[in-house]
Amino acid sequence: MSRLPSPGALVPARAVFLAAAIVLAAVLGGAVAAVEGGTEAGAGTDSGVDGSGSIDAVNATGDAVVDVSDYDPDRPTEPGVARVVSDGDATAGNASSDDGAAGGDAETYDDLADAVDAAEAGDVVEVSGVLEPADPVVVDARNVTIRGGGAEAAMIDGGGDDTVVSVRAPNVTVEGLRIHDSGEDLESEDAGVFLAENADGAVLADLYLSDVAFGVWVNGADAVTVRDSRIEGTEDPSFVDRGNGINLWETTGSEIRNNEITGVRDGIYFSWASNVETTGNTLWDLRYGVHYMYSDDNRLADNVAVGNDVGYALMVSEGVEAVNNTAVANRGKSGHGILLKEIEDSVVSDNDLVANDRGLFLYNAQHNEVRGNLVYANGVGVHHSADTQGTAVVGNDFVDNGEQVLTTTRELLAWNGTTRGNHWSDARVADSDGDGVGEARHRPAGAAERLVQEHPTAAVFATGPAFDAIRLVESRFPVVETAGVVDHRPLATPSHDLESYRPYAAAVDPAVEYDDDPGDEHH
Repeated sequence: MSRLPSPGALVPARAVFLAAAIVLAAVLGGAVAAVEGGTEAGAGTDSGVDGSGSIDAVNATGDAVVDVSDYDPDRPTEPGVARVVSDGDATAGNASSDDGAAGGDAETYDDLADAVDAAEAGDVVEVSGVLEPADPVVVDARNVTIRGGGAEAAMIDGGGDDTVVSVRAPNVTVEGLRIHDSGEDLESEDAGVFLAENADGAVLADLYLSDVAFGVWVNGADAVTVRDSRIEGTEDPSFVDRGNGINLWETTGSEIRNNEITGVRDGIYFSWASNVETTGNTLWDLRYGVHYMYSDDNRLADNVAVGNDVGYALMVSEGVEAVNNTAVANRGKSGHGILLKEIEDSVVSDNDLVANDRGLFLYNAQHNEVRGNLVYANGVGVHHSADTQGTAVVGNDFVDNGEQVLTTTRELLAWNGTTRGNHWSDARVADSDGDGVGEARHRPAGAAERLVQEHPTAAVFATGPAFDAIRLVESRFPVVETAGVVDHRPLATPSHDLESYRPYAAAVDPAVEYDDDPGDEHH
């Protein structure tokens, strides 16, 4: 049986479309004058997300849905001591054994640089108290461990000059320390910890890096692990004057997991980095939570980005897998949950994109998959722009976004698979056979949406009867085709649980205006 309506049905379909257009034309003149002469609907609404990206939305119990708790450990009070333990058996942070003698085969120093210089392969340098080296501590012996008993027990204070710890040998471990107050010269790459090209296999764990320009700079070393650490930058009001939390340059096979990063420029920055696993990190008060440039075949999973300018900025890379991440209330100058700019052959799946200016921005992105994501309560659900092509969009939940899809395409794009499409909260889904898939197609972006793009003052009528008539015709009568997006198999119900995110949805300001430029600041 043909899917086209009968010839007799075409006349009323066209008549409805024409009538809607006439009504719309009649009201637009008055709408322009009314809107331009007054205040736009929703202006002045109190938002729970302020201009700095801070979060005050809470759930019913008063707890933050996304936890970015403060951390302010006490500074150690004891004078600094470093012991070089050859057998590695001594307990971290203990300057002596119970009988007053140093545990293991140990030598004690009050200058960390001297202790590190004395260490040989396999030795452990145990640190306690506050050490204030006059120059960067350089580790140039392989398989050395520098270990403290935690941020309140052991601290290396850089005094505001240069890099604090520089690793220039393979398989070095630095763990259980507070590393504080690096220099602030970004051109000199001042960092809490600098890993040189020959520092392959380095492990940085359980560190608290505070008041640092760059937290960790990986300069060509491979198979590096940075885990279970907290990085707080200088918190300079200008992002351009901050360094990055973890800066990855020409590294492969590295792992970045379970870190908390705030107060820097970009939380984790990739440049020519490949096969890096980035998992379980929490990122807030940043320009970009994660920023990829020229970095292929990487995996980004189970991270949380909240209250940044952009949650995850994926640029000029291919083969990226972004799965199970959360982006909430990223509403800064750019304001994207996930940005795909010139990204190819990548997968964005099962992410929660909530209360951002835009949930997802596709900008000149080619042949990517967008599936299984929750796109909820964003100003714009998906912004599709600048010759983006070949995107497979299926199994997503688009719920209560200010505008579900914003696109500049001049083509009609089908966003559905062979048996199922996406859930759209504004779709009129008739599911007579109960299989969860609607019988009628849905147009999330069509003639009505394009009219608003070209004539923004018409937005006040976007939910009125004239626009509804246009949408009805586009959905019910396939012969009326306009450029935009169509879902031939809209889903009747969402697959995600929205409850925990409702406080953030309630905090969104509907009067926010959206810039369609994703930004050209790549570095």
